[in-house]
Amino acid sequence: MIALSLAEIAEVVGGQTYDIPDPSVQVTGPVVRDSREVEPGTLFAAFVGERVDGHDYARQVVEAGAVAVLGSRPVGVPAIVVADVQKALGALARHVVRRLGATLVALTGSAGKTSTKDLIAQVLQHKAPTVWTPGSLNNEIGLPLTALSATEETRFLVLEMGARGIGHIRYLADLTPPKIGLVLNVGTAHIGEFGGREQIAQAKGELVEALPSADDGGAAILNADDPLVRAMASRTKAKVVLFGESGEADVRAENVRLTDSGQPAFTLHTPSGASDVTMRLYGEHHVSNALAAAAVAHELGMSAEEIATALSEAGSLSRWRMEVTERPDGVTVVNDAYNANPESMRAALRALAAMGKGRRTWAVLGKMAELGDEALAEHDAVGRLAVRLNVGKLVAVGGREASWLQLGAYNEGSWGEESVHVSDAQAAVDLLRSELRPGDVVLVKASRSVGLESVAEALLGTGAEGEVAAR
Repeated sequence: MIALSLAEIAEVVGGQTYDIPDPSVQVTGPVVRDSREVEPGTLFAAFVGERVDGHDYARQVVEAGAVAVLGSRPVGVPAIVVADVQKALGALARHVVRRLGATLVALTGSAGKTSTKDLIAQVLQHKAPTVWTPGSLNNEIGLPLTALSATEETRFLVLEMGARGIGHIRYLADLTPPKIGLVLNVGTAHIGEFGGREQIAQAKGELVEALPSADDGGAAILNADDPLVRAMASRTKAKVVLFGESGEADVRAENVRLTDSGQPAFTLHTPSGASDVTMRLYGEHHVSNALAAAAVAHELGMSAEEIATALSEAGSLSRWRMEVTERPDGVTVVNDAYNANPESMRAALRALAAMGKGRRTWAVLGKMAELGDEALAEHDAVGRLAVRLNVGKLVAVGGREASWLQLGAYNEGSWGEESVHVSDAQAAVDLLRSELRPGDVVLVKASRSVGLESVAEALLGTGAEGEVAAR
């Protein structure tokens, strides 16, 4: 974080100081909420959770180097006490962002946010120091913590914004007002909470509404291939830049293809030129993500050649997102188990099919959460797609939703041993260990709550003794 005195922080957040002998002492390190992340100069934000109360760690974090605690009650060590720690964190982030000389880039969408954010960050790092959201910490706590990790040297701040309802992105954009806003797509993720795709579009479009006008440097980067996203152009005063495979896109891809290993290659076209890209990531769905990142980078002054070079070098920065690992026996494990929705599930299956040409493929799939009334139809459709893509074997893991996956495959024409329903992750591991052959490709994917990353870890021997941990 940029250096701020405890007195200034207390004034910004409307807090009262306790046990602080010298209010001029500065916070020079990051703001953290995890006591294990404390370092000298840190400000520790103490949240009260369902099982852990951060205030209980107050003395420990100060001994580890924290300058003070930001909490909701006095703790016997230097502290700034506020009524609401989350709101105080947001106020502090807003203050720091206003002081920064950095350009803020915010992005949202139903699928691909984290992968695209990682691409944008890696591309922009070629131009100037960049800070970005770690993992998918894109909510009311994670976003301000990311903003507060920026320093005086930071020139680009890339922030992922998630939403579970109307008004969420508006709130986040108010905390950290972006200059460039990117909307990737409007899909069915969280449709059970929103009620429909139109409502999702309404929520995601709050980002472009928050942008400054074109005269003030605002730019809305919109997916030309998604009608609901493209329609958001009418909701902003910012400059509109379209990306996609459409011929009308300002930044587009031509000659899209997959390498023999399933990695996308294409010719990137921008208003200032064209250049070829061959990505290290897996799956054709990353073409759209790459175009979104390219549109942002081009708007910030990078040439087509610079962007293409950076995209070709970029890898995955976040865990359990199309992590591809080959075992010594030639079995390839694709761990995409961080989360799942219908769009990302289809993309992962298509990537598996592309990677598995000439090899036997396995799709180990579980529940897609928060689909509401669409859950049966969407799980059924994914099971059917696995058959249409000639996936060698579908292993549906879990309860009711897994049975819908298996039933969809069966109704599409898969029977016998081509699709199977198992009760839990350990049963999936036992099945795979007994039937995998050298050269097989295994995709593991489900919503985060299912915890199927344990299957991939067991197959790779990276879990506790290679077994599935109890959840």
